[in-house]
Amino acid sequence: MDKAKGFTLIEVLISLLILTLGLLGLAGMQAVAQRAELESYQRAQALVLLQDMVDRVNANRKVAGCYAFTPTAGTVYAGTGASAPTCTAAYGTAQQRAQADADMLAWHNLLRGAAEALGANQVGAMTGARGCVILDTTVVPNVYRVQVAWQGMTPTVNPASIDATLTCATGQYGTAAQRRVISYSFPMACLNC
Repeated sequence: MDKAKGFTLIEVLISLLILTLGLLGLAGMQAVAQRAELESYQRAQALVLLQDMVDRVNANRKVAGCYAFTPTAGTVYAGTGASAPTCTAAYGTAQQRAQADADMLAWHNLLRGAAEALGANQVGAMTGARGCVILDTTVVPNVYRVQVAWQGMTPTVNPASIDATLTCATGQYGTAAQRRVISYSFPMACLNC
């Protein structure tokens, strides 16, 4: 009889060990799921900001050249760690250029998280959000490329290794594999030529 009582206690201890290992695996899976959810949320925010600038450029087409503030190399950007871009070209009327400047300032502030605040901190954008508007004049009609870049939570593939035109905020996120970039290209005829 005594041997059977000890055997039951060992069974209970083994069951607890198996249950503990299962719960640890579940906790690890929950952490991975939260990271994936944050990555998805940041991508959704980036898509909204990208479409916002595309709409702003299309709404003020006569001075669309004002919005192209990023050289092809992607070294000038709006958002985190930058000052708001302004129209430096002599397109359209002073009022249209002022509207372009207001649009770029608003987008710059949205990239910095001004849409939402938590206390004194702006938290309405992705981590390290930066935006670029590039004008490619090598094709007719001109092609505008709006890009939004941010820092991902975990390393992945370097965006430039997939598409060499994804140049926005290159070198701003430590490793290239943590930089996330989305891009939208659209043609626009030169209305101010």
